Amino acid sequence: MKRDNRMSASQSLISGGVAGVFSRTATSPLDVVKIVTQVGTFHSKRGFLNAFHTVYREEGLRAFWKGNYVACIRIVPYSAVQLATYNRFIQLHMDDLGRVSQWRAIVAGSVAGIVAALVIYPSDVIKTRLIVQNSLDPAYRGVLHALRCIYKKEGFLALYRGASLTVMGAVPFSCGSFLVYMNLDKLWGEPSFRFTPLQNFINGCLAAGVAQTISFPFETVKRKMQAQSPVLPHYGGVDVHFTGMVDCFRQVVKAQGFLGLWNGLTANLLKIVPYFGLMFSSFEFCKRVCLYKNGYIVSPLSYQLAPGVDQSLGPQELRELRRLLRNRSFKSEQSTVSNRW
Repeated sequence: MKRDNRMSASQSLISGGVAGVFSRTATSPLDVVKIVTQVGTFHSKRGFLNAFHTVYREEGLRAFWKGNYVACIRIVPYSAVQLATYNRFIQLHMDDLGRVSQWRAIVAGSVAGIVAALVIYPSDVIKTRLIVQNSLDPAYRGVLHALRCIYKKEGFLALYRGASLTVMGAVPFSCGSFLVYMNLDKLWGEPSFRFTPLQNFINGCLAAGVAQTISFPFETVKRKMQAQSPVLPHYGGVDVHFTGMVDCFRQVVKAQGFLGLWNGLTANLLKIVPYFGLMFSSFEFCKRVCLYKNGYIVSPLSYQLAPGVDQSLGPQELRELRRLLRNRSFKSEQSTVSNRW
């Protein structure tokens, strides 16, 4: 989602947060099924489609939104840290004309994602624990209770269990993204500056699908490490028991074969299109509302530009200009009245 200088930084952050909350909430059932399949809880023993039925039968409809609250509240701080890191990294790699190569832009995005993920990593651990637990007989009563229990019973480092896999998974993720973006011209048979919004949306979904598929084994092991706990029933429901990251890889391959590292990929790929579609559409709606409030467009239902408004001005500049014009108009009216008397 490109930055629009007609919106303030807070408006951009809020719009991104609203879009993220809406899209994540709408696709939460797929996320729940993906995570229970990655962890290997009993819900996923009979396949992807049966996992939906098992979750519903055992815990009810509300179970499809387990962990959604913590997933939503982490969106704004994650976005803020990611944006700040990305902007800083981009500034360091700009040439004299202010341009950045595509490869460096992708690396900047990956580094920003790593930093943001590490900063709020404990919330990801808590989200995984809330999803894999039985919501009818929960070990954790909420976000704060989960945080307190993990810290007291397992120690501070338990909140960062599997964090190194976030860094390791960023390498294949970046390579996958770069592989797609380097071949987009060949895919569409035209230069990138001519891509339509629909083509850019398809490009984003395709890049996300390829990148996530390549880096998925790292996320699978990360989820298992986050979920496994000696203080939870059945060790958190993890299908293999392990002593560390390398042993987790070994045990998964030994028990389920090499393809076991991609358990949950189907739900993840099915989530990409609706997630990005809802995120972009809701962000665009929030953007229109902000532009209408700032006075750049005539209605929040379209992008029709307001007549006589300089679209190159920033929100603060436009407000100051309007204030100046109002003061001039008021002084002019005062002068007219005094001349009459």
